[in-house]
Amino acid sequence: MGYDVGRFQGEVDEELMCSICGGVLEDPLQAPSCEHAFCASCIHEWLNHQQSCPIDRRNLTPLQLKQVPRILKNLLSKLLISCDNNNFGCDAIVRLDSLNSHLSQCQHNPKRPIQCEKGCGLVVPFDELLHHNCVRELNVIIQNQNLKLVEVQSQIDDQRQQLNEQKREIQALKDMMRAVRVLNIPQALPPVPDDHVNQPALVHQSDELREWILSLPQARVTRWGGMISTPDAVLQAVIRRALSDSGCPATVISELMENAHERRWPPGLSTLETRQINRRRYEQYICRRIAGKQAVIIMSCENEHMGEALTLDPGIVMIFAHGIE
Repeated sequence: MGYDVGRFQGEVDEELMCSICGGVLEDPLQAPSCEHAFCASCIHEWLNHQQSCPIDRRNLTPLQLKQVPRILKNLLSKLLISCDNNNFGCDAIVRLDSLNSHLSQCQHNPKRPIQCEKGCGLVVPFDELLHHNCVRELNVIIQNQNLKLVEVQSQIDDQRQQLNEQKREIQALKDMMRAVRVLNIPQALPPVPDDHVNQPALVHQSDELREWILSLPQARVTRWGGMISTPDAVLQAVIRRALSDSGCPATVISELMENAHERRWPPGLSTLETRQINRRRYEQYICRRIAGKQAVIIMSCENEHMGEALTLDPGIVMIFAHGIE
């Protein structure tokens, strides 16, 4: 809506008036072709009902509206208008372009913000100050804050529930993958060709190795940083004896123990830097616990999914200072 013509000093040119509301143009916009100008709120309300210029009925859409020329804005800004608070005792006459600045400081403005001096310190409109109740207003603020806290807590609970569900799903997938890998162990071991009937020792050794692997419990490493990459002779001797006591075939014990030192490890384990880079991938290893020791065996036949960069044949012995479950 435009400004009431009666608030202005002197006559106002008709070119500065809105043909829709009959008031002086407020935030004016104009049609692109005919250049008729209207208050922004008036023309948008008009176009909500019919897509045409109110004066000459030419087609017009909201997207086609544009700003009025600068000369028209200058003419409007120079008009003298009475304060909005004239009825409350303000007799100021200001330029239209200074009206908003004056209203923010007008002492007669019933809605000007005033800080309560009764103790709460809240800022309230001047015309509401007389009926302002500090205790009541503070209680309302506290109640609103409590409602927000309840809402935030509810959102946190929902997010926590979603996270727990995701964790359960991830754990279920991990369990499924472990089960599939265990079931595939016999297929992962190299098959014995039919024409090698003259090598019964090889067949016996493969069966023995397979049975030994399956006899070892699966393990989980919780602290990969506790890996001992260069075990000394005494420690290796202890692990060698534990392997023998567990039933490990004698034909592979020496090779497994050779693979307990980082000098024999594949590229993905060979240096401290590569171990730091690949630490996340180690969670995908299928590990077998060496009974009673902080050590695991990672057999190549169970870990083909890790690739040559992280496995060795027949397997790798990893010794830890701590962190085996």
